[in-house]
Amino acid sequence: MADSDPADGLWSWSAAAHLDEALVHAAVSGALQRPVTTIDVPVDGAVLCDVWHVGGDFPTLIDCYLAPGTIAEATIASAVAVRLGVDVLLPDDTFNPTRYVRAVPDGSLHAVHVDEVETDDGTERRHIRACTGSDPGCATAPGCSSSRWKPGDYPGQLP
Repeated sequence: MADSDPADGLWSWSAAAHLDEALVHAAVSGALQRPVTTIDVPVDGAVLCDVWHVGGDFPTLIDCYLAPGTIAEATIASAVAVRLGVDVLLPDDTFNPTRYVRAVPDGSLHAVHVDEVETDDGTERRHIRACTGSDPGCATAPGCSSSRWKPGDYPGQLP
């Protein structure tokens, strides 16, 4: 989760392009300044990173295991978005199932809502929109105003 209290564990992101696993690994490795490998080829001290594809507007799913607890997830997701040149979605701090933090290639972070559909291959995410406080997704408890990333308009930021 993209909160201010980082913890070792799992980061689950979605990228807004069909990306090759090696490209994702290189971006995560560059952002973290440590090795990144696949789950089936463990390396001491490396972050394990699984990359696969689904449909939707964010077709590349990225799970990073053994993520370091010394740096905030949102910081690394932002750096990865810059390196990949695509938007990256990461869970926010509200537990609202439609709300995410969108890391964009300029390094900024914005609260958004997306529609999700569960498939056999994974979760597909579509119809991204700014979290403005008036989106129907904002009404889902806990409210968006409780987040570190407050609702707001981001003109020119959404496709």
